[in-house]
Amino acid sequence: MNGAGNRFGVFDARTNPGFTMREDLAKSTALRGGPMGALGADQIIVMRAPKSSDADVFMEIWNAEGSEVDACGNASRCIPWLLMEETGKTEIVLETNAGLLYTERKGPQLVSVDMGTPRLEWDEIPLSEYMDTRVIDVKVGPIDAPLLARPGAVSMGNPHCVFFVDNADEIEVEKIGSMIEFHPLFPKQVNVGFAEIRSDTQIRLRVWERGVGLTEACGTGACAALVAAHRQGRVGRAADIIMDGGTLHIDWRERDDHVIKTGPIELEAELEAELAFDGQFKA
Repeated sequence: MNGAGNRFGVFDARTNPGFTMREDLAKSTALRGGPMGALGADQIIVMRAPKSSDADVFMEIWNAEGSEVDACGNASRCIPWLLMEETGKTEIVLETNAGLLYTERKGPQLVSVDMGTPRLEWDEIPLSEYMDTRVIDVKVGPIDAPLLARPGAVSMGNPHCVFFVDNADEIEVEKIGSMIEFHPLFPKQVNVGFAEIRSDTQIRLRVWERGVGLTEACGTGACAALVAAHRQGRVGRAADIIMDGGTLHIDWRERDDHVIKTGPIELEAELEAELAFDGQFKA
C-alpha cells in the first residue's frame, strides 16, 4: 500500500498471533527489488488483534532498516481503510504503541486520522537538554553564517526537527538529513523536515525519515511541519502539505489542540509469500 506515496508492506497477522516480525525479516521485506517491487517499502506493518477493547486493530510498525517504531502517520490511514473496506464501517479505532487513533472515511480512498495533540516539551520529543522547542539550537554550516538554522522541534509520536527553507527542492536532503538524524541533541535520533512556506495555507515539504531515508511522503512529518510553522508564526492552523508523493491536508484544531490529517491511500497489490526459517522469502 501507499499513502501519498509513502510505501508499506503489510502483513495481516490478526488470526496468527504466533507470527513474529524481526529485524532481518523487516529488512528483507522492504528491500528494493524484493517482494515489494522495484521501489521497496519505507515501513513494514503488521496488523494484529487489538489489545484494547476500544480498538478495532493493532498496528505494529517497523522501519526499512529493521527498527521498530511507535508511530507512522500515513500507515495510520492505510490500515483503517483496509478494515473499512472489509467491514463497511466509516470509522475505525487504530491502536499503536503510541496509543489509540480515531480515523474516519472521507471518500472512496480518502481517510482522515486524529493524530492527537503534538508533544512540545523538550523532554517529550525528546531532546538531550532543555530548550524552547519553538526554535532549537541546531545549525548546518559555519557557526557565524549557517546555511540552515532555527528549526522547530515537535513530536507526533516520533521526534521531528523542521527547518524552514526558501526552496525545498534545492536542499540536499540526503546529505543534511542523514547528518542531523544522529545529532547529539536527539537521543532517539530524529526525522528531519525541510519546509518551504508557499502561502499561509500551503507548505512544500521534503522529509528525511530516521531509519528510512528520503521518502515520497511522511504523515507525522507533515503534521510536525504545520505545527512547527504555526508556532513560529509562519502559517495559520491549517494548510495543505505538498510532498513528492502527494498532498496531505493538516488541521491543528484550536478547540482541542488535536492534529487532524487527511489524505489519499492506494492499495497497490495483494500477494502471498512463503517464508523460509531464516526469514528470507522463498517465493
